[in-house]
Amino acid sequence: MPKQVAYSSEEIIALISPQRTAGSTTDTIRDIASLGSASPGDLSFLGNPKYKAQVAASRASIVLLPLDYVGEPAANQLFLYVAKPSVSLVVICARIEQQLWPKPTPGVHPTAFIASGAVIDPSATVGPLCVVEEGSVVGARSYLQASVFLGRNARIGADCWVMPGVVIGSECVLRNRVRIQPGAVIGSDGFGYETVNGRHEKVPQIGIVVIEDDVEIGANSTLDRARFSRTVVGEGTKIDNLVQVAHNVIIGKHCIVCAQVAFAGSVTLEDYVVVGGQAAVGGHITIGKGTRIGGQTGLNYNTTPGSYVIGTPAISYMLERRLQILHQRLPDLFKRVEFLEQKTEKTSAPA
Repeated sequence: MPKQVAYSSEEIIALISPQRTAGSTTDTIRDIASLGSASPGDLSFLGNPKYKAQVAASRASIVLLPLDYVGEPAANQLFLYVAKPSVSLVVICARIEQQLWPKPTPGVHPTAFIASGAVIDPSATVGPLCVVEEGSVVGARSYLQASVFLGRNARIGADCWVMPGVVIGSECVLRNRVRIQPGAVIGSDGFGYETVNGRHEKVPQIGIVVIEDDVEIGANSTLDRARFSRTVVGEGTKIDNLVQVAHNVIIGKHCIVCAQVAFAGSVTLEDYVVVGGQAAVGGHITIGKGTRIGGQTGLNYNTTPGSYVIGTPAISYMLERRLQILHQRLPDLFKRVEFLEQKTEKTSAPA
C-alpha cells in the first residue's frame, strides 16, 4: 500500500468487529501481505486452510483468523478471529480503496465533448477527452474516467464507474453500480453474415446490450449488441478480462465468467453459472442454473442444473477424472497387451 495509508489496531478492530481477539500490537498497519512474506507493520490473513501451518511463523503484526484456529500470537502480534477472514479483508480493502481513490469532484472536464442533447446528472463526473453523444444519459454519482465514449442514446445509471478507454455503443444500457474496466467494448456489432451469391453479406445488428445492477466487466472484454432485441448480463454477474460475449447471449444473475472465455451467439446462462478460463461455448446452448464449466472446456450441448463439466468435448467432471487416470495407465496397458501377444504366439506356434 502507498505510504499515506496507515491504520492502528484499534481502527482495524472497529472496521471488522472480530468475535474475539488474542494478543496485541503497537505497530501501525501500512501494508497487506501473505502469511509467509509478511513483516512487522503488515496485516495478513488465513483464507485457505492449506496455509494454516504458516500462521505460527508469520511476522505479520495483525492476522485475521477463522474462529476455529488454535494457536497463540507472538510478542507484539494481534490475532483477530472472524467468521470469514477473506470477507473481513474485503472490508479493509474497501476502506483503503476509498482512501486511495476518493470520489471525484462532480462536473465535466473542459476537454470532454458533450452533445447538446445529452443529460449529465449534476453529481456525475465526466473526465478528460470523453465523448457523450446526443440523447445519452449519465446518472447520479457515476464516473466516466478519461477517453470514455458513450454513443447516441446510451444510458448509464447511478453510481457506475467506467474506466479509461471504454466504449459504450449507441442505445446500450448500464443500470446501477456497474463497473467497467479499461478498454472494454459494450455494444460492438455482432458477428453476423449471410452468404449470398458467393459473398458474405453483413446482417445488420440492430439490437442493444443491457448490463443489469452490480455487474463488473473486465478489461478488454467485448459484449456484442444483439442482432435484434438484447444481449443481457444479469444482476451481480462478474466477467473477467478478455471475454467475448456474442450477440443475443443472455447471462443470468450472479454468474462468474473467468478470463478468455468465449460465448457464441444466442447462448443462455441461467443464474449462478461459473465458467473457467479459456472455455468456449457453442451457439444456441442453454447452461443450467449452477453449472460449473472447467477451464479450457469446449461445450456444445445443453447442461442440466448443477452440472460440472470439463474437457473438449465436454464430459462430466468425474468421468473426465477417471479417464485421466486410465490415460496415465495406457503405457503399462500396452506393455501388458504386447506381453500377452508374444506369449500367445509362443504357445500357439507349431511344435
